[in-house]
Amino acid sequence: MGEKLVHRMRMKSKHFIALHLRFEPDMLAFSGCYYGGGDKERKELGAIRKRWKTLHASNPDKERRHGKCPLTPKEVGLMLRALGYGSDVHIYVASGEVYDGEDTLAPLKALFPNFYTKETLASKEELEPFSSFSSRMAALDFIVCDESDVFVTNNNGNMAKILAGRRRYFGHKPTIRPNAKKLYRLFLNQTTMSWEAFASKMRTFQRGFMGEPKEVRPGRGEFHENPHTCICEDSEAKAKKNSGPRKYGKGYDALGDDIPSDYQNVDDEPELPDPDDDGDQDGPQEKGQFNETGMDYDELTNEEPELEEILSD
Repeated sequence: MGEKLVHRMRMKSKHFIALHLRFEPDMLAFSGCYYGGGDKERKELGAIRKRWKTLHASNPDKERRHGKCPLTPKEVGLMLRALGYGSDVHIYVASGEVYDGEDTLAPLKALFPNFYTKETLASKEELEPFSSFSSRMAALDFIVCDESDVFVTNNNGNMAKILAGRRRYFGHKPTIRPNAKKLYRLFLNQTTMSWEAFASKMRTFQRGFMGEPKEVRPGRGEFHENPHTCICEDSEAKAKKNSGPRKYGKGYDALGDDIPSDYQNVDDEPELPDPDDDGDQDGPQEKGQFNETGMDYDELTNEEPELEEILSD
């Protein structure tokens, strides 16, 4: 079924982006973030959050300021447009039920009208063997995301990390991760600047988060995130990569299409220090192993399997 979904996307467009949106109610409640929905949002997400007794009281402004909140669908769409992806690009959205449904998705669909999900690509009858099992539905999304030309993750959870690793070492294909800590301030000030200035800053802030082939991040001691590909590179995958249709380098984007000249010359303006910045959001952490919400895994207990399921996704 996953292969059928990929084939149907390829029939619509030679290249496509897959977006792991992660904007379901349980994810938003777990993150402790606030998205401007007033008392209705606070009440609904607050009720869901109470299911996990180990969660600390949230400070929504602090969580978002520190880059620990998923971007809204609109923000993801603006990010991709600012990075040079036009409205004609085809997008596959991997997601469960999005919080506030179509109202939340409308801005993303307006930016990218060629918008698809497994539900729009397959019939209800085709999905029936999978629809009662969240893990099976997630597996379908995983397969399509793995085969996409560009994968965009809105949450640095385990599914996103596994996909990024597969795409890096089995014939490189890029994975874009929002630099949420920097983008928070950019979106906050978006209405006060021109689109050109917004796009320029977006490209600057996204350096190191675009899934480039040699994007190495220092880790602890001698262990690093995304070590050079020669360590794990498979000769067969390399041969396949070299013979495939994807074109990389100057003049082409990750979808293999021409890049406008203003996108190739990335703005080199220096980044100003941020008083709230306590280091790169994906950099090495000093104590314990933390998940994307900043919670220590040691706090989790087997008595709350739903919490572990949220983290694993």
